[in-house]
Amino acid sequence: MTSSTGRSLLELIDGADERGLAAAGLACLDRCLPLLAPERAEVLRPVWGAVARGDGAMWAEAVAKARVELDGAGGEAADDGGVVTLVRAMLDGVPAEWAEEPLRAWAGRCSTVALTVHRLHDVNEDGPLHAGELRRQLAVLDSVAHGPTGLRRARELSVEGGRVLRAVVSRRARTA
Repeated sequence: MTSSTGRSLLELIDGADERGLAAAGLACLDRCLPLLAPERAEVLRPVWGAVARGDGAMWAEAVAKARVELDGAGGEAADDGGVVTLVRAMLDGVPAEWAEEPLRAWAGRCSTVALTVHRLHDVNEDGPLHAGELRRQLAVLDSVAHGPTGLRRARELSVEGGRVLRAVVSRRARTA
């Protein structure tokens, strides 16, 4: 699958700047966060604000605060297939440094983890949940390539994706 510009997910990550990388990784984490801490959906909002400003000091502060607020989250949940552990690793891996290389490595890991998490909750290996996550990741990277104005769309895609994943998990829990 490719983006609207015809570029693959890896090409978009490789070509993104700090803001795009931070937004891409954060969007993946944001969509998967309901599996770790369903009651704390807004805890990443200040981190999004730091991405919008492109402010490294604000980023480090917001990331540290989010980690404190989410400390211990997911510990009480059954780790269905290691999903909670995967999402926790995304959160723990957020680089405090606003620099291209650590953000690129983190964004790449987050992309892989988010796709894995969606695949694990899908009806089959490459089902609609996984395909939707791939489309959202491409759309987020396309959006943020347009600068700070694309961040609103990236955030909307993350909220939508989080709702979809939460609904799938909830439906699965009711039928189990």
